[in-house]
Amino acid sequence: MSKGKAAMDQVVKLIVGAGQASPSPPVGPALGSKGIKSMDFCKEFNARTSHITPGIPMPVRVTVRPDRTFHFEIRTPHTSWLLLNAAEVPADKKGRRKGASNPGTETVGTVSLKHIYEIAKIKQSELRLSGLALEGLCRSVIFQAKSIGVAVVP
Repeated sequence: MSKGKAAMDQVVKLIVGAGQASPSPPVGPALGSKGIKSMDFCKEFNARTSHITPGIPMPVRVTVRPDRTFHFEIRTPHTSWLLLNAAEVPADKKGRRKGASNPGTETVGTVSLKHIYEIAKIKQSELRLSGLALEGLCRSVIFQAKSIGVAVVP
């Protein structure tokens, strides 16, 4: 076992639209280079995200074992994506929503405290954040909103 990294699990981080995984880039090359059949991942990912609105960008951590087996953990969408979506910020030509270029002086949209609470509930459903208090998560979502130029109104 003196090979060092050869026998260790490798982690591949991807962002894939819910129910829209396909062997094309970025999924195929990222997993193919690790020796995984991307079609196996795509079928399982699409099955596990079939209850979610198609196209929502889902961060995924794929752990690849030395024997080329894998398991993956689907996380909740990024807080900034949830905020910009709740604020109904229009998407650009490439379908991406962007925050303010000068947060603090300009705002791109507004969200209510109810939106903040709902986003915090979504984030709390993630296993790694489940132990955190909802109030603390709400505060963190409010700070993130301010940092991307989304105003929070009561």
